[in-house]
Amino acid sequence: MKKFIVIVMALALALVMAACGGESKDNNGEKSSEDGQGEQASQQQKQPKPDLKDIPDVVAKVNGEKITKKEFEDIYKGQFQRMAMQAKMSGQKLDQDKLKKKTAESMVGSELLKQEANNRDYQVSQKKIDKKLKELAKQNQLKSKDKFLSALKKQGMKKKEIMSQVEQIIKVDKLIADESGDIKPTEKELKKLYDQYKSQQEQMNKKKEKGGDIPSYNDMKSDLKKQVKRQKEIKAQQKIVGQLREKADVTINL
Repeated sequence: MKKFIVIVMALALALVMAACGGESKDNNGEKSSEDGQGEQASQQQKQPKPDLKDIPDVVAKVNGEKITKKEFEDIYKGQFQRMAMQAKMSGQKLDQDKLKKKTAESMVGSELLKQEANNRDYQVSQKKIDKKLKELAKQNQLKSKDKFLSALKKQGMKKKEIMSQVEQIIKVDKLIADESGDIKPTEKELKKLYDQYKSQQEQMNKKKEKGGDIPSYNDMKSDLKKQVKRQKEIKAQQKIVGQLREKADVTINL
């Protein structure tokens, strides 16, 4: 598993772990520049570090396939940074042992999805690969798929290897789509999410003792659709992993 697939797995894991462990909500809250500078200085002084002691060479086995120490550490470092920042903002202590186990479980889930997708007769066209490359380029804030490919090649990856990895991602996406069925957001779901957002914003404005403009439902509808769809994808993905896990031979060594 090379750097590229690790990066993509990390994106997927962020979704799964958000559903399992809670994700910080973007309430568009603003801090004064003085508060922001003070917090940034504090973070620089007390920047926590991931505890990577005693990680076994083989973190887990999934139907005979190994999840290695290197693969785990690459994922865990990213998850640790994200969760450490959330813990600092909330004032809670980060339990690294718990986070390690959750990361390992999520990686097992990703491996199960990968194996199941490969067991199905999915055909992936070059057109689909090109489309996915454009999506990944955008996610990584690169202007084109060519720039994305160039960045991966600088990491030491060959084009054939990259295409194989992208094909794998598309197959997993196809598996989740097939098993999840219709996840198109309904108007009721969109309005419910908007009302939650609006209520949060109104509470924040009261605490700050100042009013802030709250976007209208129509202005936010596109973003609301994406969020509801993502929530449904997470739920479907967790259900599939649960079903696969029941039949799988899994050993976790943490």
